[in-house]
Amino acid sequence: MPDFRELSRASARKARDMPCTMVDDFLMDMDRTACYRAISTRDIRFDGRLFVGVKTTGIYCRPICPARTPKFENVSFYASAAAAQEAGFRPCLRCRPEVSPDLAFWRGSSNTVSRALALIESGGLDGDDVEGLANWLGVGGRQLRRLFRQHVGASPIAVAQTRRVLLAKQLIHETPLPMAEVALASGFNSVRRFNETFLELFGRPPAALRRSRDKTRREAGALSVRLPYRPPYDWDAMLSFLSARAIPGVEIVAGDSYRRTIAIGGKCGVISVVPAPKNRIDVRVRFPEMAALPQIIARVRRVFDLAADPDTIGAHLALDPSLAPLVAARPGLRVPGAWDGFELAVRAIFGQQITVPAATKLLGKLVQAFGDPLPPAMTDSEGLSHLFPFAARIASSNLATLGMPGARAMAVTSLAQAISADPAIFSRGASLEDAIVKLRALPGIGEWTAQYIAMRELREPDAFPAADIGLLRAMTDGEGRRPSPAELLTRSERWRPWRAYAALHLWAAGVPHPALSGKIDEREAA
Repeated sequence: MPDFRELSRASARKARDMPCTMVDDFLMDMDRTACYRAISTRDIRFDGRLFVGVKTTGIYCRPICPARTPKFENVSFYASAAAAQEAGFRPCLRCRPEVSPDLAFWRGSSNTVSRALALIESGGLDGDDVEGLANWLGVGGRQLRRLFRQHVGASPIAVAQTRRVLLAKQLIHETPLPMAEVALASGFNSVRRFNETFLELFGRPPAALRRSRDKTRREAGALSVRLPYRPPYDWDAMLSFLSARAIPGVEIVAGDSYRRTIAIGGKCGVISVVPAPKNRIDVRVRFPEMAALPQIIARVRRVFDLAADPDTIGAHLALDPSLAPLVAARPGLRVPGAWDGFELAVRAIFGQQITVPAATKLLGKLVQAFGDPLPPAMTDSEGLSHLFPFAARIASSNLATLGMPGARAMAVTSLAQAISADPAIFSRGASLEDAIVKLRALPGIGEWTAQYIAMRELREPDAFPAADIGLLRAMTDGEGRRPSPAELLTRSERWRPWRAYAALHLWAAGVPHPALSGKIDEREAA
């Protein structure tokens, strides 16, 4: 093991004082000396960015693992858990890599890799192969594998397999689910494959990893799982945003919790989300098919923007003097996601030229008229009663009965027909530009709405509605001059690739804004 007193000053400073914006680029170089210093000092900044494989034990750990630091010559470093696992290491049972922040979405400079990771998390490789995933992203399979090696350090297949293993390990540790249900809930196609994988990794059956035998009885189809995030997190801002838009009968925000009805694969249920200790959120799921759990977790992570790295994003945006005080005031601000693209698009169209409360009330009428009621076993006394209407139901319904303008009702009906014909419209594709073009081709979707859907549903961190009135007002200079949309778009170039977060900071700065508290620009009208 090297003596840190003999390290060069440059290497020591590199490990100790490296700005957050440079951490990911630095880790791609895998400077062994600086990485070793990070694990020796249990530097929390590297949690989720760096994993260490210990050659003498065959285990990989987080940099904050409380175990004794291994010798320098006995370790190797990896930029992702998937890379460490693909190299033959198994997850540590002590520091539990499955509960480390997942920052893979924000690692590297490849938008293709970011979109591929999002699709993999949503099950993009469960029923398809790497070639199919690559085709969806508009690249070749060989190129996609090369990009993954460069930016993640592992193949797409290894990433998908690691996600399944780590989710299964978390469910074994944190829930009383029987092993057969853990296998299905974590995305394994068979219990046999699940058992074989754990025997291969840990040398023991999965049941042997359960530290305690939980004898408590659980409600049928219900369990809780905790999902990590990287602090800080502005939970109040997130709940405030979701509360203002909570659809009656479908969503409820009360106290520090968010609850809503969900539907996946013809089944329905309810989820609730509350903050938990140690930078995690607690997600309680009541759903009859545990095989849907990976999809549910992926959507929860999307809604609450759990994959964001606020230090990296904030450090970059703070380079602009106009954004620096806003970032300092709200360091944990996230971009709220959407549970469903069709639901979000309908909300956006309903909100054209009316206030957010008025649009929410109108959506409540839509739900009562056309939404399927929850089964009696799922209903509760706190207001969750219906699912949001399916596109197929809206496509064949007369929305004029809701008392809304005919043109807008026709736009929603036409949108529902388009979604029914192509349910993949709201899936991430090859680029943000392609997504905007595809969205703008839909009935009732203009530039603002397309950018808004890209921000919240497609999780495009660089989406930016430059013509937004609230953003233009927020950027008014000291002489009272408001920039034009073209000027704001030019100014926003320095905020790439985090322009969506810049927009949230500007909207949260207290300036009245149509998306947050008022009316949507009438140019979005159908």
